[in-house]
Amino acid sequence: MTKEALLAGRSPRGPFTLMKRVYKYILPEVRAELERWRSFAERIPDPELRKQALDSMNGKQFHCEGGGVYAAANLEQRHVLIPLIVALQTISDYLDNLCDRSTSLDPDDFRLLHQSMLDAVAPEAPTRNYYALREQQDDGGYLEALVLECRKRIAKLPAYATVQPFVVELVQLYADLQVYKHIAPSRREEELLAWWDKHSAAYPELKWNEFAAATGSTLGMFMLFLAASDPKLGERQAVEIRNRYFPSICGLHILLDYLIDQAEDRAGGDLNFCSYYADQPMLNERMERMVQAARAAADGLPFGRFHRMIVEGLVALYLSDPKVRDQQDVRKTARLLMKGSPWTRVFFWLNSHWIRKAM
Repeated sequence: MTKEALLAGRSPRGPFTLMKRVYKYILPEVRAELERWRSFAERIPDPELRKQALDSMNGKQFHCEGGGVYAAANLEQRHVLIPLIVALQTISDYLDNLCDRSTSLDPDDFRLLHQSMLDAVAPEAPTRNYYALREQQDDGGYLEALVLECRKRIAKLPAYATVQPFVVELVQLYADLQVYKHIAPSRREEELLAWWDKHSAAYPELKWNEFAAATGSTLGMFMLFLAASDPKLGERQAVEIRNRYFPSICGLHILLDYLIDQAEDRAGGDLNFCSYYADQPMLNERMERMVQAARAAADGLPFGRFHRMIVEGLVALYLSDPKVRDQQDVRKTARLLMKGSPWTRVFFWLNSHWIRKAM
């Protein structure tokens, strides 16, 4: 990315500057966008769709808040980036709730629902009835409105054509994961492994569960949106962003999420990609490798300081979660992952003493 573009909003140079900007600009505007969509969701005619739409926003607001941090690197374009990030993440969270709580185990249903995310990032595609394969259908236009909101904001990104192939690729991988993750448990692992077989040659450094985890992150999409706010963005730079975010930074993001949810998922019998490591030492080794790979990927990007703050912020955000305190093995992993980075400790302190008090 060109210096002029990324620094158009005077990209934050350190954790304190970043968090000040997040609290002054990003969080209030993200929350205003969510309130707008919450008001829409409250008018959804079908009670089940209404419930899932509202539950997804109420329970997963932090996903939009975290994604909104990318707009802190270009404040002058936050009026485009924040509504776009919030709308796409809201689609993702809503569909995750619909699939998790679904009485259906139909992969075609799940794939059609997630076609909405693909249509949201492909302005030339027609919209359609994404509920056609399920009983509940009347959402009062909620899902289509989210799709159209994404398209409206994408139209204001000057270099979107340059990043679109990579955004679509990441959304397609995300949709694939959601299909395989939500089908009948007896078929789930078989389908995930068959899917991995199609991609394994491109990612020899990964295990199958790490690839699957990486596909579940929206961070690469959001970074590509930020990059597309630069009218001078070139294809080579777009390729570099895609390759450095996926799988390393994206994989770390979702594995951290699974790491702290292990006890909860065991109790609920839910899929957890950290459970596929042979033992705790292997989990620690692979998590440490993923952190180092994400740090190296961030440092290799232009203006690596911002991307490095994203990585260290992710580590600190998840490892300061109260869930960590109640899991002895996770506490040990957390101490291991906190080593070697003063920025992680700064973000950990900020998150523990500042952020969570404001929540």
